[in-house]
Amino acid sequence: MKNLEIALILLVAIIHFYFLYLEMILWTKPQGMKAFGLKKEFAEKTKILAANQGLYNGFLAAGLLWSLISKIPSATLFFLFCVVVAGIYGSISLKKRRVLYIQAIPALLAIAIIFFNKL
Repeated sequence: MKNLEIALILLVAIIHFYFLYLEMILWTKPQGMKAFGLKKEFAEKTKILAANQGLYNGFLAAGLLWSLISKIPSATLFFLFCVVVAGIYGSISLKKRRVLYIQAIPALLAIAIIFFNKL
């Protein structure tokens, strides 16, 4: 793998570990509520759901790291495509284009670089 590929894949993994932290640790704290535009009462009522969501983001990040360590290109592409789908779905379901830019675009860039390097 080329350095740019690795850097982009690591960036996507770091973003998803940060999502894990926001959703599992900071959901009911001021920083988490600000990031998601939540009120305290709603954050308290939904913290179990958010923790579950954070865990899934952690799985995506861990999968990307594992794919780099194991050097299995198909695994890397699988996890990157999962991130893209999650970003598109999140953007549509939340009606926030920002989700697309933060989550899906970095993964799409990594996929594009991977395919570009294969040419």
